[in-house]
Amino acid sequence: MDAGTLAISELGRLDAVAAADWDALDHGGVPFLRHAFLGALESTGAVGAATGWRPRHLLAREAGRLVGALPLYEKDHSWGEFVFDFSWADAYRRHGLRYYPKLVAATPFTPATGPRFLVRPGADAARVRRALLESAEARLPAASSLHVQFTTAAEADWLESAGLLRRIDCQFQWRNAGYADFEGFLATFTAEKRKKARRERRRVEEAGIRFAWARGSALDVAEWRVVYALKAATFHRHGHEPYLGLDCFLALSAVPECEPLVLRAYAAGAVVACAIFFRGRDTLYGRYWGAAGEYHSLHFETCYHQGIEYCIREGLTRFEPGTQGEHKIARGFAPTYTHSAHRIADPRFAEAIGRYLAEERHAIEAYAAEAGRHVPFRAGERALELPPDTA
Repeated sequence: MDAGTLAISELGRLDAVAAADWDALDHGGVPFLRHAFLGALESTGAVGAATGWRPRHLLAREAGRLVGALPLYEKDHSWGEFVFDFSWADAYRRHGLRYYPKLVAATPFTPATGPRFLVRPGADAARVRRALLESAEARLPAASSLHVQFTTAAEADWLESAGLLRRIDCQFQWRNAGYADFEGFLATFTAEKRKKARRERRRVEEAGIRFAWARGSALDVAEWRVVYALKAATFHRHGHEPYLGLDCFLALSAVPECEPLVLRAYAAGAVVACAIFFRGRDTLYGRYWGAAGEYHSLHFETCYHQGIEYCIREGLTRFEPGTQGEHKIARGFAPTYTHSAHRIADPRFAEAIGRYLAEERHAIEAYAAEAGRHVPFRAGERALELPPDTA
């Protein structure tokens, strides 16, 4: 397909495009959009025909040079997305219609905000994005719908103006207001909330637990097996299989641009808990955690307090610890909107889903406003909260 002098093509495997060409596109400093990360998901079998994530990546070239891309997947289920449309699929089924396959523009298994339409700096961004979107929409109605998930607010604005249905949700995220250290951060809390946070940290310390950060490449295979077993056990306790295998983490650890950061908690010389993070240009992403037993406040310390302390020490501006969890509010995470956009091919369902999303938006806005009333900051520090619409 051509749009002017832009040539749009579809790619079934990411390793068919050079990593340097893909990574020359603007990925917003998000590690999950780099060639190595998406490629590792494919090469280790986390995505592919066997898992119902069939790559259909769209590439835009101008005079033979890659100037844009849309990471795109054809799916026959809705697992691993964190933007829930099971009720939409059920409505199709009840009317005797097929909702699957559908097209999803996202990073698999990763509810982290970032651009989805990747454009090479210096290229005509509006033109490249428009051509990629038109190409994706041309694949409808062979697929029932197109879903652009966890996109930026700016991209969501553009997609909404292009006629896609906009959807918002709420995560709890942290912003660095230039704190000198963790105590400086706690100084912005009310006295009661500050006392609670200090008590949580003290309980972990009094249990004799100590922490150590390491880059994924610094762990040998045996150490990774221990970390992975703790993480996998958490999935199994919730009745799920881990999306990413040990081989995927080992592959990612070999690439500095998107290798995991591993935080291990030790008691009596043994690893009793861990958390796996990824670091972007200015953001820390919390992804997985696991523990060998029940330790008071250990989850809060491992997944939240230690991550905030890391961001302050490293000068990172944001911390996205993952989805859900009102318990994050008391630890200094503020309600923050996330965005997705949806093109539904069938006009009848598009109208019905549009009405549903309008009602849902009111509910999400009310939820975020109520959650915002429970942040731990003193009244004079309200400006330190992350506004809901800045994602």
